[in-house]
Amino acid sequence: MVILGRARFPWMGVLLVAVVRASPALAHPHVWVEAQEQVLFDPAGRVQGIRAAWTFDDMYSAFAVQGLEKDGKLATPADLAPLAETNVSSLAEFDYFTFAKSGGVKLAFGKPIDYALEERADRRVVLRFTLPLRQPTRIDRFLSFQDYDPTYFVDFELAPKDPVVLTNPPAGCSQSVLGANPLLVQDGQRLAKTFDAGIAPSEDFALKMASRVIVACP
Repeated sequence: MVILGRARFPWMGVLLVAVVRASPALAHPHVWVEAQEQVLFDPAGRVQGIRAAWTFDDMYSAFAVQGLEKDGKLATPADLAPLAETNVSSLAEFDYFTFAKSGGVKLAFGKPIDYALEERADRRVVLRFTLPLRQPTRIDRFLSFQDYDPTYFVDFELAPKDPVVLTNPPAGCSQSVLGANPLLVQDGQRLAKTFDAGIAPSEDFALKMASRVIVACP
């Protein structure tokens, strides 16, 4: 999909899915996201979903609000609401760039809820949404999840401050963040070849580059 001008297609201003679909021949990130994640527990102590806040880079943020700011004022959530809805619904085919496992089993998410786009005072745009699990899950030793784009077009980094928060967890639960795995020599060589050829690296490379969140409960 090609990103078209807002004047003709107003809702296409900053579709994350649009740039991802346009990326198969590109071998390095073109959109940068700083992520904060909130793990939500229900009253029974089960994980019921993940609440995400993705802050986009300056250039992408400027593109998002192009034509929406009035008299120098920030774009409002109402201005950005149609775009937020299109973003989260379209990202379903990419699994919302969110991949989780518990007890070695991949967890399935339902459709996003409580989604919104906002423009902060620093002109950075933030996408917030909740991904409910299709089936609330009691943690079997630990739960892990990662945010990453298999095509490596969008680069996800966890925020340096408060990257992960547990909401209403059972007593004794804790969270930790494991950094990206170090690249082996052959990984670096393979990545260099993809840059030279102008193609996207394989999904396992994006997986290695992604930080992993671990939630452990007794």
